[in-house]
Amino acid sequence: MPADPQPRVALFVTCLVDLFRPAVGFAAIELLERGGCRVEVPRGQTCCGQPAYNQGDRADTVAIARRTMDALAGYDYVVVPSGSCAGMLKKHYPELFAPGSPDGERARELAARTWELTGFLVDVLGVSATEAEWPARATYHDSCSSLREVGVRRQPRELLAGVRGLELVELAEAEVCCGFGGTFCVKYPEISTKMVDDKVRAIEATGAGLVLSGDLGCLMNIAGRLKRLGSKVEARHVAEVLAGSVSAPPIGGADS
Repeated sequence: MPADPQPRVALFVTCLVDLFRPAVGFAAIELLERGGCRVEVPRGQTCCGQPAYNQGDRADTVAIARRTMDALAGYDYVVVPSGSCAGMLKKHYPELFAPGSPDGERARELAARTWELTGFLVDVLGVSATEAEWPARATYHDSCSSLREVGVRRQPRELLAGVRGLELVELAEAEVCCGFGGTFCVKYPEISTKMVDDKVRAIEATGAGLVLSGDLGCLMNIAGRLKRLGSKVEARHVAEVLAGSVSAPPIGGADS
């Protein structure tokens, strides 16, 4: 458990959650508050800057990073329901600025306080179960950034093991990219489609009726392909299942 019995946590909502799936943000807040945190959503936050960074637009990325560091200053922790955005804050912000510079020190300080949601719940708060119930056979897709930039793999599985009624089946090559990759899917649509088709086949081979992940970009990509191929497999963010948030339809479903 953290030293502060009620740590002050900033939820970095992410663009995709804010614009396409607010239910994920509300589920994250519920999980953090159940874990004993005081949760705030800083008004000054916008995009983490990842699209500009991936396109090589360093000037805009630096400007966004400075604004984000201002918005997230003063909190004990910054928690992100997305491995890719957490990776941007934790890994790439410190690379934007010269070591020892004021901005460089601010970036490294922010990186030390930044956590992906399930990693924070397990590794900082010591949560082992969320008292949720979700009767389903599910499989889990590991996003590239969650695995390779913030080291999250075991944490969501540990939490999902405590969900009553949920049977978690491992996905073959769960660590392989789904083909989203932000602007990658726009720049290389044929390659992206082949990659997500492979992912969908692996999901359906598990016999699961539900695919989960901690990155909404991956889930939107996978859910869109599942829908176009006529699959009945549903897609949801892991936070929704851990919080027992049944009110929102599956990602890609009506009004989602």
